[in-house]
Amino acid sequence: MASEYRCVGCGFRVKSLFIQYSPGNIRLMKCGNCKEVADEYIECERMIIFIDLILHRPKVYRHVLFNAINQETLNIQNLLWKLVFAYLLLDSYRSLLLRRTDEDSSSVLLSVKVLIGVIFSNAAFLLSFAIAAKGLVNVVSRRREILLGILISSYFKIFLLAMLVWEFPLSVIFIVDILVLTSNSLALKVMTESTTSRCVAVCLIAHSVRFLVGQIFEPTTFLTQFGSLTYLYSLIRIV
Repeated sequence: MASEYRCVGCGFRVKSLFIQYSPGNIRLMKCGNCKEVADEYIECERMIIFIDLILHRPKVYRHVLFNAINQETLNIQNLLWKLVFAYLLLDSYRSLLLRRTDEDSSSVLLSVKVLIGVIFSNAAFLLSFAIAAKGLVNVVSRRREILLGILISSYFKIFLLAMLVWEFPLSVIFIVDILVLTSNSLALKVMTESTTSRCVAVCLIAHSVRFLVGQIFEPTTFLTQFGSLTYLYSLIRIV
């Protein structure tokens, strides 16, 4: 997402990550700041990278946001629009899951209402995120890159597709929302190098505004998620 790569360990800028002598024969470059290998994830399989993303490791977030997605190798504008479409699609599916007990859950009118609610709530999310980020993290430039980072770090929404095959309690949706919030906070911290508390505050404000705006179009969602939270709390007490 930048013209220069980053060391996944310390975040220091590096000009290159490896030297390729022949196909399949490369030598990883070391960081000039910490003297460690700049990006060891280059030689890792995608499954290992995905697992480390789930574990919220800052190193792998730097690898994905700075080194794997770079302006020199990808069309950032095209990728951004694809991620926006996928994000809205998954968010619409999430809203339909929360209302799957409604009698008219298959009606076209409900689908249109859900789509409008998703668009307005996410517009409110972006606006509140921009205001909060400017005030707390002092983010003025690189808005497109940070937006792309937030969309990528919302990958936990993909797990909602599992509910197409298996039936889970609605508390799973609440858990996914929490993981999206923490993942967004970590991505913002990695990209801005700000404190954890400020990044969490920015994302918490934006997600709260998004939730409140969503209640205008889906007033039953609050009761559903409150019930999911109560169910989750009871499970924790049992464990």
